[in-house]
Amino acid sequence: MLSKKNRYTVTTLFFLTFFLLSIFFFFFTPTTLRSPPPLHSDLYLRLQPLSPPPPPQPHQLHSSTETQQSEPASSTDDYVAGKESESETVTDPLEKKSDEESESGTVTETVKNSDKESESGTVTETVKNADKESEAATVTETVTNADKESEPETVTENVDNADKESEAETVTESVDNADKESEAETVTGNVDNADKESEAETVTENVDNADEESQVETVTGRVENAKDCDLFTGTWVRDDNYPIYQPGSCPYVDEAYDCKVNGRNDSLYTKWRWKPHGCDLPRFNATDFLVRLKGKRLMLVGDSMNRNQFESILCMLREGLQDKSKMYETHGHKITKGRGYFVFRFKGYDCTVEFVRSHFLVKEGVRINAQGNSNPTLSIDRIDKTYGRWKRADILVFNTGHWWTHGKTARGINYYKEGDYLYPKFDAVEAYRKAIQTWGRWIDNNINPRKQIVYYRGYSSAHFRGGDWDSGGSCNGETEPVLNGSILNNYPLKMKIVEEVIQGMKFPVKLLNVTRLTNFRKDGHPSVYGKNTMGGKKVSTRKQDCSHWCLPGVPDAWNELIYSTLVFQQTKSRH
Repeated sequence: MLSKKNRYTVTTLFFLTFFLLSIFFFFFTPTTLRSPPPLHSDLYLRLQPLSPPPPPQPHQLHSSTETQQSEPASSTDDYVAGKESESETVTDPLEKKSDEESESGTVTETVKNSDKESESGTVTETVKNADKESEAATVTETVTNADKESEPETVTENVDNADKESEAETVTESVDNADKESEAETVTGNVDNADKESEAETVTENVDNADEESQVETVTGRVENAKDCDLFTGTWVRDDNYPIYQPGSCPYVDEAYDCKVNGRNDSLYTKWRWKPHGCDLPRFNATDFLVRLKGKRLMLVGDSMNRNQFESILCMLREGLQDKSKMYETHGHKITKGRGYFVFRFKGYDCTVEFVRSHFLVKEGVRINAQGNSNPTLSIDRIDKTYGRWKRADILVFNTGHWWTHGKTARGINYYKEGDYLYPKFDAVEAYRKAIQTWGRWIDNNINPRKQIVYYRGYSSAHFRGGDWDSGGSCNGETEPVLNGSILNNYPLKMKIVEEVIQGMKFPVKLLNVTRLTNFRKDGHPSVYGKNTMGGKKVSTRKQDCSHWCLPGVPDAWNELIYSTLVFQQTKSRH
């Protein structure tokens, strides 16, 4: 009896000792006797954020990690759409957190298991507190993949049970693409279950384009068949959402074009929108246009018609600024017809919009005649003296035309020069052709098509009745566009010459062919309202302006076309 009892006692003690030793090695050997293996260097590089992380804040060292569900913030570089335009929500990429004191990067996954129906693997709880200054509980789940030893994943499960009143579920997925280091996509899923059963997802795509200085992510308006659409063949449609800026509201409209302030009472001429037959123009978005101009110089070069367009674009872009003081003329000059050079800077966008006066785009000069008097000349084989400023622009808009119809230019007597030779008489149309050819050669030889964009704005139609600008011509009383008739088919020889020259150039000049769309608008000129008629002032009706345009008005459509070509060009490049 005694020997049996001793055998039973020895056996029991042996198994009990073995069991206790197993428990000891099972729980304490992986965590306390071994340090975790370091991350493979390749994996470490892939897990690093693109930029150095900020130092950990005190609240990040708190004992428990709160997982909060939040809405993605709108990017500061997102474009603000107008009242009628569509806006795209652009969200910031998920913030990547890296703790310099830890030895491994983690992808955080919070697992919610309310009914305890699923099976869970082995969970090891590691408590690391070097200085014993804070209490932190971290539950680490290690997933080992036998088939893929080169791609280890560490999944950290954070459970916050402070108040046990609510449960939050956040899943963050990081995708590493080794073939494309310049593009990163972050997908953020936000689930709102407060009052609705549906799930909402926001996808944010960040595109890094090394060949461009700025990114344009918003295309305003609806673009249909842009590739094949002729933007310059169409009609004017009534649109009560117009004008883009209110009459009398823009301080950059000089007196000659400020028809409302000068006493014009009708306003229908401001309510028309240009509509091409084959597509819809994108709705003008001033903020988007400014973003496209960021870091660039837009320069309009030409006669007073281009100054008319210059003042228009200033007023249109001004609508995209909440703080109007962020826009100013760099030398403090007020716009007047007596000055030939203006530079407006848009603070915050680092861009400028400039005007350079050049009536003919070729060099004007003077000669001294036999009587000792000076007479003007035009060197049709030499570029205008302001060309030095043209070279510095990123986007150029040229025009010339109306000065070629003036007396001395039209007569061509002792006026045109080639080299040192002064023609006793020379045909004005042929002189125009040679001047445009001179301009075209200069563009081909001096402007870089990879870095610069060049527009040539076509001839703008005048609407004089019973004479010309200096012979009693009139357009007073016109309040609606011409919607039919032979005038709509007018196309001057000057425009055919421009088309021929541009087709023969190496540089891809964009022709803003506004001639036909201006044929409609006999109602848009200042007529007698080029001067202030308020306060009982009498203005002569003998000399009316039926060449230039009231602002807001027709030149706004020219700038909408520039904006549209930039939008369409981006759309094509993406496809």
